[in-house]
Amino acid sequence: MNGRVLTCDSRQPSAAAVAVRDARIVAVGEAAAVQQHLIGGATSLDLGGRTMVPGFIDAHNHMACTAETFFAIDAGPRSVSSITELVTAVAEAATDTPPGAWIRGFGMDWTRFAEGRRPTRWDLDEAGDQHPVVILHVSGHYALVNSRALADSGLSEDARDPEGGSLERDESGRLTGLLLDSATNLVLQTSVDICGHGPNIHTAVDTDELARMIGEASRRYLAAGLTTICDPQVTSREMAAYQFARAQGDLPIRTVMLPLSHQLDEYLAIGLVGPMGDDHLRIGAMKFYTDGAITGGTAMFSKPMGSRGQYPGSLYHQPAELADLLRRAAGAGWQLAIHTMGDRAMGIMLDAVEAAMAAAPDGDIRHRIEHSTWPTPEQLARIARLGMVPVTQPGSIAELGDIWHDHLGERVHRAMPLRDQLELGIRPAISSDAFVQSYRPLDTIAAAMQRVTPSGFQVGPDQELTIEEALAAHTINAARAIHMEDRIGSIEVGKLADFAVLDGDLLATPAEDIRRIPIWMTVIGGEPLHPGS
Repeated sequence: MNGRVLTCDSRQPSAAAVAVRDARIVAVGEAAAVQQHLIGGATSLDLGGRTMVPGFIDAHNHMACTAETFFAIDAGPRSVSSITELVTAVAEAATDTPPGAWIRGFGMDWTRFAEGRRPTRWDLDEAGDQHPVVILHVSGHYALVNSRALADSGLSEDARDPEGGSLERDESGRLTGLLLDSATNLVLQTSVDICGHGPNIHTAVDTDELARMIGEASRRYLAAGLTTICDPQVTSREMAAYQFARAQGDLPIRTVMLPLSHQLDEYLAIGLVGPMGDDHLRIGAMKFYTDGAITGGTAMFSKPMGSRGQYPGSLYHQPAELADLLRRAAGAGWQLAIHTMGDRAMGIMLDAVEAAMAAAPDGDIRHRIEHSTWPTPEQLARIARLGMVPVTQPGSIAELGDIWHDHLGERVHRAMPLRDQLELGIRPAISSDAFVQSYRPLDTIAAAMQRVTPSGFQVGPDQELTIEEALAAHTINAARAIHMEDRIGSIEVGKLADFAVLDGDLLATPAEDIRRIPIWMTVIGGEPLHPGS
């Protein structure tokens, strides 16, 4: 009580008080009316004028991978601004790492390096040869490894490029150590071979250790107001880690897992189809990849990226193969979640989805488009007609937008056309894509409202969202994307009592200051898991 409650329920957008019993909401409204629902022994919480919203739902958050980043080298631009600093960071990590064990780093962005060039394996070799080293690019679609990692993986100079990826070479034909998209699987071989169905964004960590990392990530997420996440690339390894974390009581946040498509045949063979599980840990859609990433230069556009068209992009599957995968998955009843960025890839994906839906009609399956970065107006109309849900990441503009501007020029203004989607009746979800961007929902909401790059360049200002629209996209729309809108995503009677309490007035705060509002409390199922002071 005594706060502003933003419900994200269109029938009752705001309230003064909420009552909770047995993990569910039993009343929403004015304080006097809500008090009538309280019974003996009820606890009253004075919000002190703060803002309560539905618990934030991140429909595209690689939590298992992000968890690894908390225990690895931070190679992001705030920590590493040159190749020299990168080598120093690796050398320092080597002093605390047993010989032969992997050294890992995440978030590298060489466009901001002082040397003005891409790093190579020979740069990493300067830090020593006692450890295999991998540094993941900020996009998640590149990896840089040292010579020891190549040797340990059996990769020689005559290695061939895999489908859906490539091994970068210098002018002499030597491997530089940079791996693009599916080529990461040749070196980052964990306990699972994903067979070129996506970039390998995980490294060699034992299941119990990964579960411990996930527990730490969960607590950081709670402190940001997150109550539910959807991990959009899960193999049997990560699934086991999530299950282990829950069994240990170390998974406080609701989690939806999207199995990667290399497992399709295994799931079909045993008749397993999502959604499956409970309200705390469940399997959702199946994840597929169409193209690569804009930041890495591997997204596929009708007009190739770059001032000279030097980035033609790449596909993980040829169109007929993708169509067959989607047809078989949809035919079994799977919701599809398909990574697609460029407009050429978008057309290939939409053709495949439309054919799959024609073969297996399902009126409310809500197939997802992960990123949905650059749909044309005509493609948006198809997305609306097919009832698909774009799951977008406006934080990409806030953190990577200058790279996008370099790669796309004036075309960048069409990136993530959220306003156009709303006008067509599409209900997009906004999300983080952590580890690629900040996992903090208020950062994502602010980015959707401003669309400003690190240099201050504004991308497509006509596509900005209002605070109410951005909040809905990170709560109730995100719940729709994971088919849980009947249980979470808004503050309504009968739904699970998941809330975030912000230490400020969200509606009165300027967009540029929203990301600085502290999270005072996070509640899941009526239990304060990140308590207020």
